[in-house]
Amino acid sequence: MTPAELASVVLTAAHAVFTDRGLDHAALPEHTVVERPRNPEHGDYASTLALQLSKKVGVPPRELATALADELGRAPGIKSVEIAGPGFLNIRLDAAAAGQLARLIVEAGAEYGRSDRLAGEKINLEFVSANPTGPVHIGGVRWAAVGDALSRLLRATGAEVGTEYYFNDAGSQIDRFARSLLAAAKGEPAPEDGYGGAYIAEIAAEVQARRPDVLTLDDAAAQEVFRVEGVALMFDEIRSSLRDFGVEFDTYFNEKDLHDRGELDLALARLREQGRVYESEGATWLRTTDFGDDKDRVLRKSNGEWTYFAADCAYYLDKRERGFERVVIMLGADHHGYIGRMKAMAACFGDDPERNLEILIGQLVNLLRDGAPMRMSKRAGTVITLEDLVEAIGVDASRYALARYSSDSPIDIDIELWTRATRDNPVYYVQYVAARTAGVARNAAEVGLVPGDAEAFRPELLDHEKENELLKALAEFPAVVATAAELREPHRVARYLEESVAASYHRFYDNCRVLPLGDEEVTDRHRARLWLNNATRTVIANGLHLLGVSAPERM
Repeated sequence: MTPAELASVVLTAAHAVFTDRGLDHAALPEHTVVERPRNPEHGDYASTLALQLSKKVGVPPRELATALADELGRAPGIKSVEIAGPGFLNIRLDAAAAGQLARLIVEAGAEYGRSDRLAGEKINLEFVSANPTGPVHIGGVRWAAVGDALSRLLRATGAEVGTEYYFNDAGSQIDRFARSLLAAAKGEPAPEDGYGGAYIAEIAAEVQARRPDVLTLDDAAAQEVFRVEGVALMFDEIRSSLRDFGVEFDTYFNEKDLHDRGELDLALARLREQGRVYESEGATWLRTTDFGDDKDRVLRKSNGEWTYFAADCAYYLDKRERGFERVVIMLGADHHGYIGRMKAMAACFGDDPERNLEILIGQLVNLLRDGAPMRMSKRAGTVITLEDLVEAIGVDASRYALARYSSDSPIDIDIELWTRATRDNPVYYVQYVAARTAGVARNAAEVGLVPGDAEAFRPELLDHEKENELLKALAEFPAVVATAAELREPHRVARYLEESVAASYHRFYDNCRVLPLGDEEVTDRHRARLWLNNATRTVIANGLHLLGVSAPERM
């Protein structure tokens, strides 16, 4: 029995009690939940439904709890119900009802943990979005890991998700990039406001290989060649490095297209229709202070040039016009000041900024070697890049380490820790359970122990304390996934895998032998434990998949 199934049983019991007592069924919620008590001595699950309903129907909570307990006690699979405190219901399942979860998980396979909690939501999720003027740095890598995990979580809970990478390929930073490439091709120092690092020389050399005549052109024409070709090469490199990191986007959106398609003019016209645009000192302004911004924002300068903020407006409108009800943007720590202006911009379009626009801010990441921060990339020169991180600890450890912590807190990634094959390395600790459960299944097959069909499965034999503990941990997975998706917190999945599933499995493995010893005959208890072992493998694999991390069969 899953927690969701038990919650349904509790609600059914409440309906029966209300009918017997002539109480108003309108007071009953459409759904209820059960939770695991912190102290396992208090039972397998707890319900506060009696406390929630007592005032609504005018019945003392313990009296209502007593009636609910009597009704629940007659339900199949319920071993006992105790009343605690002012009206808490502490519920214990019989071993057969609890053990059936192992079969349910194995039969569900990759579908276990999925739900329709966010069905009907159409979400645009933009993350990384590094300027195409250099490799993806470690801050962007954090959003690559967290953003991709979040997209998987949202889809697993029923949302329709479009992932998006925004290339800022228009504006002054691209001009500086082109000038830097031209200088490198000429063997000159980088411009004072330009970009350095070995990658600039590499890209400049590649452009020259494609266009051997480039340095015979005048500087303006040569710079344009380096701009077009250099940006394209940088695009390709960024896409390739992210793909190698396991991150693919549904859409790669170019800022330049907004300009070329006239979408900035369209956004300006839409904002004028809302009465939020005015002219002052020759410039065109958006009255964002109407919605709490600290100052109004310029859309078009007095010289006729569009601002970056105007492109932000056009891009937001483009997403909304494509049918996305919720726009989620993941930004770095240095973009905290964007929240107010972007929320105000959404309101200027007539949207609900709390419903239609969500901005997540990620904090800094430090890569530590020998306890000290690494400061310089061998290739990029000024920052630590995605390639530096992967070279140091690998893709799986990188993705797990970056997604394991709340994104609003800075993190240090210690190379020595994340490359150890020991239990204090979190990704090793979880992946070891994935490998061990697979190994147990292989060894079982070698001695003729197979789970058998579902009809032969005897869940009531999973009656050991550590088996019950592991079953309760596995039962939490769907709720963990749903909560992580709703709160935009993939780290909840990682911590659950470590602290709940992996920890419980190790205690189960140490106390409940799955394989027969020597010439010992294979029994139904061995088979039941193999079902539980395989259910654990399913949950670990499903959870790691949500984080974009592999579940190895051998280590």
